Amino acid sequence: MASTDTKPDDLAGLEAGLDALDAVQERRTPVREVLLRKILPPLLAVALVLVVWQLLVRARVTDDYKLPSPAAVWRSATDMWLQGTLLDVIWTSVSRGLLGFLLAVAIGTPLGLLVARVKPVRAAIGPILSGLQSLPSVAWVAPAVIWLGLNDRMMYAVILLGAVPSVANGLVSGVDQVPPLFLRAGRTLGATGLRGTRHIVLPAALPGYLAGLKQGWAFSWRSLMAAEIIASSPDLGLGLGQLLENGRNNADMPGIFLAIILILFVGIAIDLLIFSPLERRVLRGRGLLVKN
Repeated sequence: MASTDTKPDDLAGLEAGLDALDAVQERRTPVREVLLRKILPPLLAVALVLVVWQLLVRARVTDDYKLPSPAAVWRSATDMWLQGTLLDVIWTSVSRGLLGFLLAVAIGTPLGLLVARVKPVRAAIGPILSGLQSLPSVAWVAPAVIWLGLNDRMMYAVILLGAVPSVANGLVSGVDQVPPLFLRAGRTLGATGLRGTRHIVLPAALPGYLAGLKQGWAFSWRSLMAAEIIASSPDLGLGLGQLLENGRNNADMPGIFLAIILILFVGIAIDLLIFSPLERRVLRGRGLLVKN
C-alpha cells in the first residue's frame, strides 16, 4: 500500500517539475546590466583600438602620410559634416545597398524554394548557384558597365549577381535541414503544395534562411563597394566606395581611413538594427533564448 500511496505524489512532483521547466522566467533587464553586458564591451574594444592606433602613430612605425592619426581622420569627418556631405555620402550607398538587397531577396527566395523542392531544377541549377556564390562580385563590374553603362542599373546588377546566390543557397540549406517528420505531419493535415511551403517548410527552414539573408546582405554590401570603387563617375553621385577611391587618387589617407571606418560602421549598424533582432526573435520563438 505504501508504494501505491507514493505514486500519486511522485506523479505530482514530476508534473510540477515539468511545468517549472516549461515556464519561462520573464524579467526586465536592469539598465545597469544592459550597459555592462552589451554596451560597455564594444566601447572598450573601440577605445582599445584607438589607443593602439595612437601609440603606433606616436611610435612612428611608418611615415605620417601612410598612417594618419585618429585626430586627422576625425578632422576629415568634421570637414565633411560642416560641408553637409557626410550624411549624403552614407545615404547614397546605404539606399543602394538596401534596395539591391531587397531585390535579391525577392529573386533569391522563390529561386531557392524551386531549387530545394524540385530535384531536376536542383540538379541543373544547384552547382551553378554554388559557383556563382564563390565568384568574386568584383568580376561582374566590367561586364555590367559594358552592358548597362555607368548608372544605377549597373550597380543593382552587380549587387544582384553577388547576393542572389547567397540568399537562394541559404534557403536551400534551411529546407534541407527540415525534419521529414514535419513534412509528413503537414501532408497528413492537408498542408500540401503552396500551403505546405508557407506553413511548414518556410517556418521550419527559417534559421537557415536567416543565415542566408545575413550572408546575402554581406555580399550585397561588398558588391556595391566594389562597383562604386571601380565604376566611379560624377553621374553616379558620391558614395562610400567613390569616397574611398577619391582618397586614393588624391593620396588623402585620412579620407581613406574615414571611408573604411564608415563602410565598417554601416555593416555593423545594419547587423545590429535588423539581423540581430530577427535572430533573437527566431531563437526566442523556438525556446532557445530566454526573454529579458
